Amino acid sequence: MKTVMDDQSVAQRVLDHIANGTTDVGQEVWREPVANYRSGQRLAAEFEQVLRRSPTPFCPSAAVPEVGSYIAREAAGTPIVVVRGTDGKVRAFRNACRHRGMQVASGSGCSRAFVCRYHGWTYNLEGSLRHIPHEEGFPGFDKEAHPLVPVTASERFGLVFVTQEEPALGDDSLAGLAKLIGPDQRLFATAEREFEVNWKILLESFIEGYHIKSTHPESFLPYGFDNLNVIDLFGRNSRVTYPFQRIKKLAKVPPQERRVEGLLTYVYHLFPNVLITVLSRHTNVVILEPMAIDRTRQITYTLTNGGGDDPEALAEAKRDAEFVGTTGAAEDRAVVQAIQRGLGSGANDAFTFGKFESAIVHFHRTLTAALGRS
Repeated sequence: MKTVMDDQSVAQRVLDHIANGTTDVGQEVWREPVANYRSGQRLAAEFEQVLRRSPTPFCPSAAVPEVGSYIAREAAGTPIVVVRGTDGKVRAFRNACRHRGMQVASGSGCSRAFVCRYHGWTYNLEGSLRHIPHEEGFPGFDKEAHPLVPVTASERFGLVFVTQEEPALGDDSLAGLAKLIGPDQRLFATAEREFEVNWKILLESFIEGYHIKSTHPESFLPYGFDNLNVIDLFGRNSRVTYPFQRIKKLAKVPPQERRVEGLLTYVYHLFPNVLITVLSRHTNVVILEPMAIDRTRQITYTLTNGGGDDPEALAEAKRDAEFVGTTGAAEDRAVVQAIQRGLGSGANDAFTFGKFESAIVHFHRTLTAALGRS
């Protein structure tokens, strides 16, 4: 199974592109019907056939660090709660009491049990129903047969993956990755925002560098390049490399000694709706949850790039995150919102993605194939 290039190979590819005035180029042009961004029927199929059947990152492992740590939110339109049990294992459940369906958890926190606020039915961290107040009112009711309903959860690469429905869309393409989130990275911020934008439009803005010069002329372009990217496609996923100008200094470093930290940004797209952006001093885990055809909730977990509990590493990460969030990210948000408004103009039957946008082409081809398979 193909995986991503190592850092030294990426560095050499970037240096070659700089020397030759080139960039990675895809194999095809893709036309994606505008109707696929506006159709409620299409979104329902994306939920049922792809988003709920894909092993999807729900949060970083660092977001549930200790026994009893939990996060409750909607994922692909389904209320889910993830919790770390007394055995240290992460589990996921449908967030509904087995009595009358009240959600048993909200937000995030740390608890020794889940107690339904409606009637007090109580579940342990492993999901078992342990207590029913005035249980004599439910003669013959089998508590063991009514645990919280589990969904598949696993931990890999410092992330908690959740798969809601079977059969799952199997994909072992992540197996060759060295790491995504390491044990020395520290979670320091979590944010949620809603945008009146289709989830795919928001996603597309992360995985191509063709727009850097036009959209980010004063924020990102002075530090980077116009339309220079390295694209890795692996399984259903992709990684786009955005080099900084300062990577040029590696031309004088022996290839085997080259280190790329702080010299480029990696943007991983984990199909279907998660992005991991590894920037100079911080990493974002970005989860795009469709709420409607024209509304997306973006959940962002922000971590240091390493350094463990070193206060200087944390301070650097916070400064880096502040710069990115108030400049380039804000510019991208304005663009995607304008694209969403433009959908109603009737000007386009389809969007055209060219050979410089091959990660987007890969996404749409993969999504189309997954919908056709189900």
